[in-house]
Amino acid sequence: EVQLVESGGGLVQPGGSLRLSCAASGFILRFSAMTWVRQAPGKGLEWVSTINIGGSTSYADSVKGRFTVARDNAKNTLYLQMNSLKPDDTAVYYCAKAGTRGQGTQVTVSS
Repeated sequence: EVQLVESGGGLVQPGGSLRLSCAASGFILRFSAMTWVRQAPGKGLEWVSTINIGGSTSYADSVKGRFTVARDNAKNTLYLQMNSLKPDDTAVYYCAKAGTRGQGTQVTVSS
C-alpha cells in the first residue's frame, strides 16, 4: 500500500525558511516521479514542484529560486526546502505520486 506522510510545516515569519518532509512507504521513491502541490485557503490545488526519476526538477514560477525539491533514497523520503517565504506561500502542502496524496502539512507565513 502506497503511503505518504508529510511533516515539517508550521508558522514562520516572512523571509523565513522551512523544510518539509514526505516519508514514503509501499514503494521505492527513487523509481517514481514525485510532486509537491499546495492548497491555499479557499483556492484549488496548485502545482509547486516535481522531481523526476532521473533527478531532474521543475518548479512553478511562483516558487522558482526560493524552493528546492530533493530526495534521500536511503531514507525513502522527499523534501521541499522553502526559503524566503512569503505570506502567499501560506497553504497546506502535499506530496503526491500518481494521484495519491498524503494528509498534508500546514505552512503559515505571517508576522
